[in-house]
Amino acid sequence: MQREFEADVLVAGKDRFELFREGMEQPLFFHPNSAAFRLKRIVKGETDPLIEACELKDGDSFLDCTLGLASDSIIASYIMGERGKCVGLEADPIVAFLTKTGLQKFPTSSVALKASMHRIEVIQSEAVEFLIVQPDCSFDVVYIDPMFHAPIEESSNFKPLRQAGVHTSLSAKWVEEAFRVCRRRVVVKERFDSNIFDQFDMQRKIRPNTKFHFGFLSK
Repeated sequence: MQREFEADVLVAGKDRFELFREGMEQPLFFHPNSAAFRLKRIVKGETDPLIEACELKDGDSFLDCTLGLASDSIIASYIMGERGKCVGLEADPIVAFLTKTGLQKFPTSSVALKASMHRIEVIQSEAVEFLIVQPDCSFDVVYIDPMFHAPIEESSNFKPLRQAGVHTSLSAKWVEEAFRVCRRRVVVKERFDSNIFDQFDMQRKIRPNTKFHFGFLSK
């Protein structure tokens, strides 16, 4: 079908949708991925580096500018609870559909995971286009996790998303609008060897023996 129609193929299966695009070695489908075991750790009382970097707490509002399959938003949603607000932006319309559907339909016996997924609002939009029409200080935290400039080879489950997702570099306009829209903090996740942290004069949380770090701008 891909060859005949020269188009992407979205397969509707019994339990999930799968996206096949030219050049993809494996299909893309929704799965909470690392969020599932990260959530188990948090429930046991352990900390999570995203929550530490964002300083999230119950009742906060969180805007994820690069939603993807929503792993980080699921964690944020759990911490913010029922009183919180978690909004995720995804530029690619098919990826947005997969994630929006998956967050509501993914089968899990975990009450905490299910509730966290269900609270996330998915909006199909390019990040800067969304940010420029938002009021000042409308989210406590604005979070940006752009596609890394080089893949982390150990993250094999991320490969289909890297092949399917929108690749947008962090720009001065993006950072400017994110800072205007945030009430407390803009947080950026990037590879340890990225120059983004220095480029935008961000405070940096160095994570020893890990391949990605967090940078942030606070008000």
